[in-house]
Amino acid sequence: MMTSPLANIRVLDLSRILAGPWASQTLADLGADVIKIERPGTGDDTRSWGPPFIVHPDGSQGDAAYFLSTNRGKRSVEVDISKPEGQKLIRQLAAKSDILIENFKAGGLMKYGLDHARLRQDNPRLIYCSITGFGQNGPYAARAGYDFMIQGMGGIMSITGQPDGTPGAEPMKSGMAFADIFTGLYSVIGILGALYHRDKTGKGQHIDMALLDSQVAVLGNQALNYMVSGAVPARLGNAHPNIVPYQTFATADGHIIIAVGNDRQFRTFCNLAGLADLGKDERYANNRDRVNHRDELIPLLSDAVKSKTTAKWIEILEDAAVPCGPINTIDQVFADAQVQARGLRLSMHRDDGVETPGVGNPIRYSETPIQYDRPAPALGEGTSEVLAEILELDAEEIDALREIGAVG
Repeated sequence: MMTSPLANIRVLDLSRILAGPWASQTLADLGADVIKIERPGTGDDTRSWGPPFIVHPDGSQGDAAYFLSTNRGKRSVEVDISKPEGQKLIRQLAAKSDILIENFKAGGLMKYGLDHARLRQDNPRLIYCSITGFGQNGPYAARAGYDFMIQGMGGIMSITGQPDGTPGAEPMKSGMAFADIFTGLYSVIGILGALYHRDKTGKGQHIDMALLDSQVAVLGNQALNYMVSGAVPARLGNAHPNIVPYQTFATADGHIIIAVGNDRQFRTFCNLAGLADLGKDERYANNRDRVNHRDELIPLLSDAVKSKTTAKWIEILEDAAVPCGPINTIDQVFADAQVQARGLRLSMHRDDGVETPGVGNPIRYSETPIQYDRPAPALGEGTSEVLAEILELDAEEIDALREIGAVG
């Protein structure tokens, strides 16, 4: 029987909200046993970040969809880390874990004796991933960091949105928590690298992940455009700074994305749009010329695209191998034949009968499975199991911890 890539890897997840839980959910999909530590009684803040909320079989309200989106595949354990007994439990679990993920403020776990320096004393092989807004050093290290403000500080909002002087012009954030999710994925990359390093050396790592670092890193070509030219990139709406035509166009009944990536595609597009002369015009002969003459070229193309419906354009452009596509709403995304064929919409069932949806991990291995056997857990549903299984506590000892409020 095939096993998942991270089978037998244990993750102690002290993170909340999105970046950290996104990382630990990805590790759970890859087969790791993820133990999510939550505050007794309330748990992760995102359990209440709704509507919408899941509905239990008896009609009562469950957790928010937000929580479900980033906590699949974990076991929930309620531990009060403000109590010495709770801190001791975390240290004991960390000693028996491969990876720890936390997103407290820089140095925030030191007062509980749960910082990297302390935990590595008991487990030198521990891979300890700290996720913060600004990292463990620098003038902003003590600040709290949230995705929205990081998108602003990290530059992405300055290049997202309509150009100055046009209707609706203002800096615009992404419709998703862009910085959080990228940081979560970079964290997974760092953790996997640290696992390989540990295999060679026997030593763990302290991984210092910052939302601002991740946001700056994914500026990609726009960062290099600035570094090479000295010109500060501006907002271009749905146009591309380095490729023309590569943007949205209005059609007879909506919009379409046309993504011309080379000169052959441009000439083909012009012929299909009834603008064969443009395809031969030396002003638009290559991409550099088209970028330089963007302002005069795009209106001519826009007028032609308005002559047909979105569906018709997709039909004729796809047939001619000119990249294009619709702008789908979320319901249309999950109705799309390709999305369905790739199995990206999940339906999972908890032991208590609650059906929870999910979006599948996009990683596709040829030989090992991605596991979706555990939907997002109910608060504390793994507490007794984990304490008995990993720490070998009996029922009387667990009840004593509950009596003093160290566990939920």
